[in-house]
Amino acid sequence: MPDIVWSVAGFIVAISVLVCFHEFGHYWVARTLGVKVLRFSLGFGTPFKTFVARDGVEWSIAPLPIGGYVKMLDEREGPVAPHERHLAFNNQSLAKRAAIVAAGPVFNFMLAIALYWLVFVIGTEGLKPLIAQPPAGSVAASAGLQAGDEIVAVDGEVVQTWAVLGTDLIERVLDGGNLPLTVQSKGGVPREVSLDVSKVRVDPEVLFDDLGLSPYEPMAPPVLTQILKGSPAEAAGLQEGDRVLSLDGAAINSPSQLVSWVRAHPGAIAEIEIDRGGERSKRRVVLETTQTEGKAYGRLGSGVATPPDLWQDLRAERRLDSLAAIPAAAEQTWRMSWLTLRMLGRMVIGDVSVKNVSGPIQIAQVAGDSARVGLVSFLSFMAIVSVSLGVLNLLPVPVLDGGHLLLFAIEGVKGRPLSERAMAASQYLGFAFIGTLMVLAFYNDIMRLI
Repeated sequence: MPDIVWSVAGFIVAISVLVCFHEFGHYWVARTLGVKVLRFSLGFGTPFKTFVARDGVEWSIAPLPIGGYVKMLDEREGPVAPHERHLAFNNQSLAKRAAIVAAGPVFNFMLAIALYWLVFVIGTEGLKPLIAQPPAGSVAASAGLQAGDEIVAVDGEVVQTWAVLGTDLIERVLDGGNLPLTVQSKGGVPREVSLDVSKVRVDPEVLFDDLGLSPYEPMAPPVLTQILKGSPAEAAGLQEGDRVLSLDGAAINSPSQLVSWVRAHPGAIAEIEIDRGGERSKRRVVLETTQTEGKAYGRLGSGVATPPDLWQDLRAERRLDSLAAIPAAAEQTWRMSWLTLRMLGRMVIGDVSVKNVSGPIQIAQVAGDSARVGLVSFLSFMAIVSVSLGVLNLLPVPVLDGGHLLLFAIEGVKGRPLSERAMAASQYLGFAFIGTLMVLAFYNDIMRLI
């Protein structure tokens, strides 16, 4: 299946489920509290499918799957018959209106817990948190960490895979100070190591570079895959299955070494030594130069891999029984929610680059990639996005659920709603914020594609 089909299908499925849950939260609580619901729409635009239920609620599907809405009876949006005034949203108590508005984000968090529960019960596979040789001068190198060391615990909390370790490290770097690790060398006894993370940048783009931590790779010549037409690799006569042994005399012992060498030599004329079917040969390759954010990088024009059996001893699995998975899923949802909020705060003060903001294009790509990997990967992706939707919708920005809750809080303090003029002004500000955020997200998406 083509990549674009995976991306579009994954995006539509994920967003449809997440939006449905969010809006169903508003719908269910509104109906439970006695508010009349007129329409439940999945997507925006002119509906292409509409169904009117026996209770009079209009269910519709619209062509733009980037959101949805629940329309309730409200005197501010149209005339309401006298006998139905008690069913209108605007005539409900402050507590009921707040509950209806908050239900959307709450249902997103509930969905995230359910998704994480499934992930933990099914089980997740990943790489053991073994590290590659830290670069000289890095925080990890200064602490004495070596290639092949396994990080078995962070501040006393056991870690089983690199994915778990990555989240733990980001959280602890945000705290600053010293980071205690429990490390074990192959065949050795665990030892305690402390990393000074006070000067480590919290931006995920550079955080792991500053720490000097990256996954360990088995020592094995990389194997070329997917030779692109018109690429330097094709011009040099390279073929899929060729094992790269060296570049300009420098031994290449892993895919990352090959990638790093090529990227560091834009436009270079290099001698590449390969093994093809047991026969060694040398070829001349002229690397291309590509530009990314103003920096020049080399390009060979091929994929790279290692024999899959080399990774068997580095795999780890995390699986919980159905009962143990409940508190674990709730804790994971809370941790990801708090981490998302903290990263947004650091983005506001400039510690984290706004380049980390992703839009529909990037989300679709990640959705497609996770769907191709498998069910657990796709469920994990949906859980993360559901958490993000819950957190973002609770931000105190007019037009978002959090903005409505803020206005309700002001109403509670003042004893009356804001004036129509103030409400309109807040709406304009909210739309301006959302519009600016969407432009930034699309810009970042396009720049990543370029």
